[in-house]
Amino acid sequence: MRLWSLHPEYLDARGLVALWREALLAQAVLSGDTKGYHRHPQLERFRAGGRPAALIAEYLRAVYAESIKRGYRFDSEKIGRSRTTAQLDVTSGQLDFEWRHLMNKLETRAPELHEKYLAVDAPLPHPLFRVISGEIADWERP
Repeated sequence: MRLWSLHPEYLDARGLVALWREALLAQAVLSGDTKGYHRHPQLERFRAGGRPAALIAEYLRAVYAESIKRGYRFDSEKIGRSRTTAQLDVTSGQLDFEWRHLMNKLETRAPELHEKYLAVDAPLPHPLFRVISGEIADWERP
């Protein structure tokens, strides 16, 4: 499961569809609707935010918004109804780690995007996150 801290605009088509599916799975886990993945490290930050159902719903809303920009037909009815204006912190080190990880994927999977993003100095975070100074997150498995 990879719940990117990066803005979904950077993902290729395959990556965006995978993110949608994985975030829906995360929503099911955080809502107690499935037995698997309960200890997945990527979910720690949503639980730590105090309102995990609302936070994952907001995460999904941003992924859905990106899908609409691209003309995809993701089902918004699958997004939980909880809402929040809260944001989660993501460290600059985590964002940098994820950016390198994504760029490595894009180099083989979507070379045209890789080339385009070489000029990006500071990638935007997913709208749920605000960037703070720091190293790679403890939950990350580099």
